[in-house]
Amino acid sequence: QVQLVESGGGSVQTGGSLRLSCTASGSTFSRYVMAWFRQAPGKEREFVTAINRSRNTYYTDSVKGRFTISRDNAKNTVYMEMNNLKPEDSAIYYCAGSSTIILSSYRMGSAYAYWGQGTQVTVSS
Repeated sequence: QVQLVESGGGSVQTGGSLRLSCTASGSTFSRYVMAWFRQAPGKEREFVTAINRSRNTYYTDSVKGRFTISRDNAKNTVYMEMNNLKPEDSAIYYCAGSSTIILSSYRMGSAYAYWGQGTQVTVSS
C-alpha cells in the first residue's frame, strides 16, 4: 500500500507562488506516474499535471507556463511549482499516483490508485 502525503499549500495573493510537495511511502516510487488534481468548491475534480517515469510532463491548458511538475525519486517526492497564481487556482490540490496507468488515462482521476489527503491553496485578489 502506498501512502501519499501532500504539503506546501497556503494563502497567497494574485501573482504569488507556492510549491506543493507530495511524498510517497514505499520503494517503487520511480515506477509511478504521479499527478496533481484539484477541486474547487462546487466544481468537479480536475486534472492539473502529471509526470511519468521518463519525466515526460503533461499539463492542463490553464496552467501551462505557470505550473511546473518535477520529481525526485531519491526522496520519493513529486513537486509542483506554481507561479503567477490566480484566484481561479484556488482549490484543494491532491496528489495521485499509479504504477499501471497508461498515457491515454493520465488525465482521468479514476485511473489513479493512490491519493493524498489534499492541501488547500487559496489565492486572493
